[in-house]
Amino acid sequence: MKIIPLSEGAFTVDKTKQLIPFDLQKDKLRERNVGSLLVEIQPFVIVTSRDILLLDTGLGFTNANGVLQIHQNLLNNGIDPLDVTKVLLSHLHKDHSGGISYQKNGQRVLSFANATYYINKQEFDFAFENARSSYIIEDFEMLKNSSQVKFIEGNGIIDDYIKYEVTGAHCPYHQVFGIKENEEKIFFGGDVAPQLQQMKNKFIAKYDYDGNKSMQLRQQWREQGEREKWVFLFYHDIKSPVFKF
Repeated sequence: MKIIPLSEGAFTVDKTKQLIPFDLQKDKLRERNVGSLLVEIQPFVIVTSRDILLLDTGLGFTNANGVLQIHQNLLNNGIDPLDVTKVLLSHLHKDHSGGISYQKNGQRVLSFANATYYINKQEFDFAFENARSSYIIEDFEMLKNSSQVKFIEGNGIIDDYIKYEVTGAHCPYHQVFGIKENEEKIFFGGDVAPQLQQMKNKFIAKYDYDGNKSMQLRQQWREQGEREKWVFLFYHDIKSPVFKF
């Protein structure tokens, strides 16, 4: 399998949940609001023998030429967005779901016209019931009646090689994915396991729905991943987006 991080840049985020661009060469974290966290926004594409998988969809920003950033990142890596076959969504917070759809010729369209979108049904319902700064409904509202969405629940397997598991912890219906092909195992922990450093230290995040559970899951995954030689994907890690213990 081929793994390609699709970085959309570094940002700081504080209790307001606003993402502010951060220039690693010029900006200083201490000059940002107290409690600001420095994060990367980084979806991943995985090329398997059967699929081109996209894991989460980034912010949905467009570049200076008006091209959706995640489209440009794919094109820069030789992948046509039309060739993406599955979009796997850990949850629907705005920094993970912004690229689900976009405005084209005055209309909102799905960003990946030939892909099937997989999202937990309870997470989808929860997002509509709890619309606030973490969720931007217009980004994913069109999935409600789309033939391209598959609402999944609980734990299960897609096409015999993509495992999904509801973890909660970061938000009530957050889910993670494990992808296994031949002897390779890739694990994507979304925002329960967003950075390598959090896997190495016992860390309880105030922004998590259940910070203690998140910490316990990270320890569990690290131990299992070390034994089974998983490749970990970290969505918010600036230095180590792809890592194997």
